[in-house]
Amino acid sequence: MYNTSFIKRILLALIVVFLYSCDKDFNAIGDGIVGDDHFGLEPEEYSVLAFNQEVTPIQSNSMAVNGLGIFDNPLFGTTTANFVTQVGLVSYAPTIGEAPVIESAVLTIPYFVKNKTTDAAGASTYQLDSIYGGQGSDFKLKLSVYESGYQMRNSYFAGGSQLPQFYYTDQNADYFNVASKVLLNNAEAAQENEAFFFDSKEIVTKTTDPDTKVETTTRVAPQMVLNLRKEFFQEKILNAASSKLSTEEIFQEYFRGLYFMVEKSGSSKSNLALLDFSKGVITIKYKAKTASTTDGDATEDKQILVNLKSTATSTASFLQDVRSAEYENAIKTNVNKVDGDEKLYLKGGQGSVAVVRLNGFASELENIRKTNWKVNEANLVFYIDADKMVNTQAPLRVYLYNLTDNTILADYSTDETTLGGLITLDSNKKGKYYKLRITNHIRNLIKDATAVNVDLGLVVSQAPGIGTLNVLKNKIQIQDDPVKYFSQAPRTSVMSPLGTVLYGGKSSIPVDKRLKLQVYYTKPN
Repeated sequence: MYNTSFIKRILLALIVVFLYSCDKDFNAIGDGIVGDDHFGLEPEEYSVLAFNQEVTPIQSNSMAVNGLGIFDNPLFGTTTANFVTQVGLVSYAPTIGEAPVIESAVLTIPYFVKNKTTDAAGASTYQLDSIYGGQGSDFKLKLSVYESGYQMRNSYFAGGSQLPQFYYTDQNADYFNVASKVLLNNAEAAQENEAFFFDSKEIVTKTTDPDTKVETTTRVAPQMVLNLRKEFFQEKILNAASSKLSTEEIFQEYFRGLYFMVEKSGSSKSNLALLDFSKGVITIKYKAKTASTTDGDATEDKQILVNLKSTATSTASFLQDVRSAEYENAIKTNVNKVDGDEKLYLKGGQGSVAVVRLNGFASELENIRKTNWKVNEANLVFYIDADKMVNTQAPLRVYLYNLTDNTILADYSTDETTLGGLITLDSNKKGKYYKLRITNHIRNLIKDATAVNVDLGLVVSQAPGIGTLNVLKNKIQIQDDPVKYFSQAPRTSVMSPLGTVLYGGKSSIPVDKRLKLQVYYTKPN
């Protein structure tokens, strides 16, 4: 009994010491977590200064998805998106065969699908995703595909160092001027060139076995299907010297890729699609001799696959904007960096960001450190200008990052799936606000006296899991301080064609719409 009681007392003492140690650590770092339930507490609210910042030509190479088309946005203006990509053989040093004769060269690129329903007969109906400006045959584009004349590289050498090669949104003219003007998508069907549209119909192919006469039906999800110029691929691939097809490096210098260009198709309405071009394939079908006999030459059916992605493929999006007068004035002419802007215009691509400064919180920071208050939760709440956005599709997410240092905020660095604030809808299913949690960012400012209250950047977000930043072609000074520049923007924003208008933090804005920093504290008695 004595031993048992003694052990119990020792265990109790150890538990008390452990809890005390935890409490000391809790007080010392000043960032204890109380949980998401605020126990009826009202947040402390701090003023926020925010203003518009134009995004000038920006890096657009090697993105996961790329736009193709023309997007007429009633609020922001018109964006034309062209695209260039290198190509590669699925298998290098192929055995072409003797006297090859091409039968077809077909380019296929799958579309993103939102919904699919299938009937009892196995036929499917699809609804496409990531199409902006409207869908269907009423939205046509003039689509031209040419051989690129510009050899793209992933890196270059300068000063003895190997540096990454960047391509930018404003380089369309560079590629157009050197591209071959021989149209590759030259099919007689206007839907493949002069009157192209993103077709949501299931692709059904029926084939009959010549021996058994059995018919087989193949069903494929919607995709871009372009019959390409056979003469070009006969010469470029089938008649090529074997050395030109021997390695990826040699092949990409020889066949410099494809340039996709869009224009208005007459008076038709147009639209823009985001595509994963890396899934694209050119299937070249041909016949080649197998043997010579007295009865003639026997042939066999063969094919070669050309991918729009290989191990070292470079791509680039070219974005040409014709901005509305309202949008142009908001991000260039009427920017107020001293008092902030009443309206924040965010747009993807070569668009605009909002520069956000936690000036109200910074002015109280020393006092907060002395109080030993513990941050439970901290949020920035951006309200949407519903009147401005009435005829405009709002982005599903926005994303906040460290604009001064071009890094991910602490709140997102451990879980990239949380990158970006999801839109909150009102009772009418219209966008109301975006709430972005910056709890760890605020805690770090409080507990570390050397931490800098950096500028934050707010952008529209296309994909929540992409934290990479793209560089601007020319950095922009955004403060009087000559060493502080706006030089990068998140890739997730460059990928998006959408935009939104938010209320800023200016005092002239009604308090229920005004941008603010909300911080929930646990305060010692």
